[in-house]
Amino acid sequence: MAETTHTVPTTMAAMLLTGHGGMEKLEYHQDVATPQPKAGEVLVQVTATAKNNTDRKAREGLYPTKDKGDVTSFAMGGTPTLTFPRIQGADVAGRIVAVGEGVDAKRIGQRGLLDFNIYADERRDINLTPDYYGHGADGGFAEYIAVPAEQFYHVPNPELHDAELASMGMCSYQTAYHMMTAAKVGAGERVLVSGASGGVGTALIQLCRIVGAIPYAVSQLDKAEALKALGAETVIDRGDLPTFVERVLESTGGKPIDAVMDLVGGEMTNLFIDTMIVDMQGRKSYPRLSIAGASGGNLSEMMWTRIYLYQVQIFGVSHGTREEAEQLVAWIRSGELKPVLHAAFKLSDLHAAERYFVNRGSNYLGKIVLVPDAQWASHGAPFALENSSTAV
Repeated sequence: MAETTHTVPTTMAAMLLTGHGGMEKLEYHQDVATPQPKAGEVLVQVTATAKNNTDRKAREGLYPTKDKGDVTSFAMGGTPTLTFPRIQGADVAGRIVAVGEGVDAKRIGQRGLLDFNIYADERRDINLTPDYYGHGADGGFAEYIAVPAEQFYHVPNPELHDAELASMGMCSYQTAYHMMTAAKVGAGERVLVSGASGGVGTALIQLCRIVGAIPYAVSQLDKAEALKALGAETVIDRGDLPTFVERVLESTGGKPIDAVMDLVGGEMTNLFIDTMIVDMQGRKSYPRLSIAGASGGNLSEMMWTRIYLYQVQIFGVSHGTREEAEQLVAWIRSGELKPVLHAAFKLSDLHAAERYFVNRGSNYLGKIVLVPDAQWASHGAPFALENSSTAV
């Protein structure tokens, strides 16, 4: 293992998830063994890690059952990989301070962003059994993390603060991009984006504009100006559900939505489909619905006759591919993708960040990041809640 003059301590501070349950299961420890990079890995000193909804869902054991009383772990490979204690946190920014065998020591000192996936094989175009750092292996709610060297991408952009870089992490941006690539969203198409003010939603708005699609955002109207500044064509309030489809069509000039990026599920799914099938004669492609969340409910009731007669294509999306990660990093480096950072919290204040995340108000837009206490002055304080403003 090669190191710089940076001395890696034998122990570190970390937030440990000790089991399924409430926030009492998140315990802050300052005597956790510092990981060592194995062959092909780098050791990253964490400067910021974005919080995602999947952190809460994994903690509470909400994957994926019909019975809301069930508690289970995400287990796409057949066996649960979430074991306790576990350090959560997928969207990691930081600097390489040591490398394992086979990794060029010249990488030491590089600032970068983690591709959060734990890939089952070397394929670059598909990811059938997604798992991720912070779930199947320890993540970034700590002072250090060891990860594959090829998945820690160098992002030197000096105009991006580390907290901003973490807010552009792959858990949100790669999920958003995979929703679009699965549905083959193209230039000129009208795309309805639900949950538009969150991390995946704000990523979707930007990504639509990059590929030339037209995003129509579903969110609270008091966030309209900020979402339009990101690229939303217009903002539609969920409001009165019986008039939702009518209001969407008013915003499009009566033209059907081509594809829906659904992060809500529940009772909204049927309404989203309705926005796409109002005028089949005028369509140039099949109606497509990508779903990557169920914040509005885990069960939706729909008539399958409507799905097959109108040829609605439905894509379930979780994570993404190596190819998509590489493209996203290229857009971050070029400045085409912008950070949407809401606020930073100290890692030791993760409980407060969780409460704020769950009870977030109408001014919430973008991402929350957690900064190790030792890094707070440099990387967190300028984005503390009392100082925060959404970066667009």
